[in-house]
Amino acid sequence: MSTPVPVQPQREPGSTRLVLAMALAGLLAGIIIIGVYEATLPTIEANRARELREAVFQVLPGVRKMQALRYDGRGLVPNPGKADDDTLYAGYDGAGRFIGYAIPAEGPGFQDTIKLLYGYLPRQRRIVGMAILDSRETPGLGDKIYKDADFVANFDDLAVDPEIVAVKKGTSTAPNQIDAITGATISSKAVVRIINRARSRWEKRLPAPGSGPAPDRME
Repeated sequence: MSTPVPVQPQREPGSTRLVLAMALAGLLAGIIIIGVYEATLPTIEANRARELREAVFQVLPGVRKMQALRYDGRGLVPNPGKADDDTLYAGYDGAGRFIGYAIPAEGPGFQDTIKLLYGYLPRQRRIVGMAILDSRETPGLGDKIYKDADFVANFDDLAVDPEIVAVKKGTSTAPNQIDAITGATISSKAVVRIINRARSRWEKRLPAPGSGPAPDRME
């Protein structure tokens, strides 16, 4: 009868080896993520530029060409570079006549930051369109700020003086009032607040009504 060979207990890897293995795995994962991001970044930026261009034409009816402008502390100048908080877009018709501005704005909503774009005619002092660029408002409620056609239509011909006001749905009577969304009043008022603040910020930056910027390198 043979004598059984005792089984040697396997030694568990030391904590140092585990830490090194985890660190290596994390490093490799980070490299892969960065590589994928850098590879897809040009496509992402191109899609964003296309979506922004489409939004400019959406909020400024009649626009056929646009030009990115930036406020440099003294006035509006062409901005061929990356957009920032001081960038807006001038819209022109097919003959190169100035129509109005598409102004980006953002601020807190009910869930997260809401980013939008609105069309503004300085001569008439009216907003003529609004588009939500990014929003994470509650599905089925807050997301109606861009899914509810009636709410979006509030901004198709809206006076800005003395300021825009959101009222209970079905009760708007003044040219500066919009009907809030039932069940999403906070999100509705957030959109109004964002536009009011942006308009106040840009009020003294824009040229006098009737003297829009001359077209230069329009798209």
